[in-house]
Amino acid sequence: MIRTLLLDLDGTLVDTVPDLTAVLNRLMRSRDLAQFTRPETARMVGDGVAKLVERAFAARGRRPDPEAVADFSADYGVHAAVESRPYPGVVTGLRALLHDGWRLGVCTNKPEAAARSLLAALGLDSCFGAIGGGDSFPVRKPDPRHLLATLEAAGGCHERAVMGGDHANDVAAASGAGIPCIFAAWGYGLPQMADGAAAVAQDFTEMVTLARRLLR
Repeated sequence: MIRTLLLDLDGTLVDTVPDLTAVLNRLMRSRDLAQFTRPETARMVGDGVAKLVERAFAARGRRPDPEAVADFSADYGVHAAVESRPYPGVVTGLRALLHDGWRLGVCTNKPEAAARSLLAALGLDSCFGAIGGGDSFPVRKPDPRHLLATLEAAGGCHERAVMGGDHANDVAAASGAGIPCIFAAWGYGLPQMADGAAAVAQDFTEMVTLARRLLR
């Protein structure tokens, strides 16, 4: 039976905070608001673009204006892969799993078009049988149906699948779907977000090892 690894994108596959921070700060400057450091931006990532923008404005005592999300998305669409890079071990790990016949999918709350554009720019898009973005289905993480729909699109089966991610949303979606989750300790999530995960990986190479072990 085919084994499948579903993966979160931001903070799991790719370090996207450098470009997210740059785009967010351009948005802040255009509204005469104070900018954010990369660690501050990282703490706001994980629930999609609208929530990131909402949190950023709230941190400055404001509500987003009607154009804020669209302005951010347009800028990010052009500058998503300026400094963003795959984490160490990602390219080698993905290729090893594909060589062994695994199916791979991305399950992210990032809009699908932005996710596809980023993965293509980094040369990773061909690794994945499905990319389930935050707007690909009627629901998104932590709703388990987001994960299950991505799994189906990747051609995988529930009984032989594992999820990897760095956020509480990933753990919750996997738990609700009855699929084990490997928490990515190198990502943007806090350590307590690993509660409920089947295992914790310190780097992507270890995540691959743990996925193989869980789906022997």
